[in-house]
Amino acid sequence: MTERIKIKRYWDVEVAEGDELPQVIPSVVFKTRVRDESIGGDNPYRWEDVTSWDLFAGKRTILFSLPGAFTPTCSTYQLPGFENNFAEFKALGIKDIYCVSVNDAFVMNAWAKAQKIKKVKVIPDGSGQFTRKMGMLVHKDNLGFGERSWRYACVVNNGKIEKWFIEPGAEDNCPVDPYGETSPENILSWLRENS
Repeated sequence: MTERIKIKRYWDVEVAEGDELPQVIPSVVFKTRVRDESIGGDNPYRWEDVTSWDLFAGKRTILFSLPGAFTPTCSTYQLPGFENNFAEFKALGIKDIYCVSVNDAFVMNAWAKAQKIKKVKVIPDGSGQFTRKMGMLVHKDNLGFGERSWRYACVVNNGKIEKWFIEPGAEDNCPVDPYGETSPENILSWLRENS
């Protein structure tokens, strides 16, 4: 049974306070850059459209989102934590782990390379379309970021959201960046009890 979660939303979209979050991954097309040796040169990458269902259909996955690539908490704890715990997630039935951020494909690929990420797959949401449909787009103008994702994570089974993990205090221009609910350790704890 899927737990129904409500979140108070402050941003300027047409939603009422307490609206329910989506229970299915929204359908969008991600603009990704993939390595293609046939191109040659110093930058052997090509554009490839990837749909939500290409990523989430037919398997159990983890999706986590964060305010931005190369930011301190994301680079020091969250992304490497999922990478380092990948084997344990896999042992608990997770096929893939995806990290989505409101950054373009160039930034996401450079971040994954800089972090030496091999197992977690990064997803660019450059326009914030996916994040908006997930109900998690917030303004971070106070940090000079513009629109970004609130920090959240989900356990997803064949496109259906089994469990939401959301950091407290979601609001535009939040003065803090809470981290704990969406930590890999917290999600692993839930999976151990619910697998």
